[in-house]
Amino acid sequence: MGSRWNLNRREEREDWLMSYADMLTLLLAFFVLLLSMSKIDVSRYETVGSGLAKELGKHESDQPLQTLHTKLGELLKGLKLNDTQISLGNDNRGLVLELDGATFFDPRSASLKADELPPLVKMAALLNSRRYSAFQVEVEGHTDDTPISTPQFPSNWELSAARASAVVRLFIAHGLNPTRLTAAGMADTRPKVPNHDAEGRPLPINQAINRRVTIHIVPR
Repeated sequence: MGSRWNLNRREEREDWLMSYADMLTLLLAFFVLLLSMSKIDVSRYETVGSGLAKELGKHESDQPLQTLHTKLGELLKGLKLNDTQISLGNDNRGLVLELDGATFFDPRSASLKADELPPLVKMAALLNSRRYSAFQVEVEGHTDDTPISTPQFPSNWELSAARASAVVRLFIAHGLNPTRLTAAGMADTRPKVPNHDAEGRPLPINQAINRRVTIHIVPR
């Protein structure tokens, strides 16, 4: 009787080893997954981390990137903006907002249209909240390949940089710390779609798509 009682007690004392082994297995799988990625997808990393936290600690983990994606989506929906005006997506670095050039700027101009400021102002207020203070905001201006040459904008490089800078200046004016912001002009070097067809003829619809400003929101 005494030996059976001792055996039961020993088994009870060793129960923790099973949980410990499960935890080590999950951690090993997690680090193998990280090493197998040539580029770490921030969104996927956050999702995997949340799943591990639930398995190991049995609690929900914070997912600021996913929460910000949801909040921005609600903001754009509330302003009744469609995907041709502002689109919201993500890449392996974080979130990507794309502003249509014709919606926010007059042709050959880098001044934001006054009627289109509300979504950017609300976006700045959201990004300025404490929860998202660790996110970097990188703004890029893009043009099509139609040459421009004016006293203000000698080329598309100046125009695209000025448009990106206009968005950055607005964000700063509404409270964002300048150290979180960058502005860059890409001119026509990063087209989303071809500017011309196979015979070299311009594609006006495609050129309009390529005239845009992108806002990358990435964790620091």
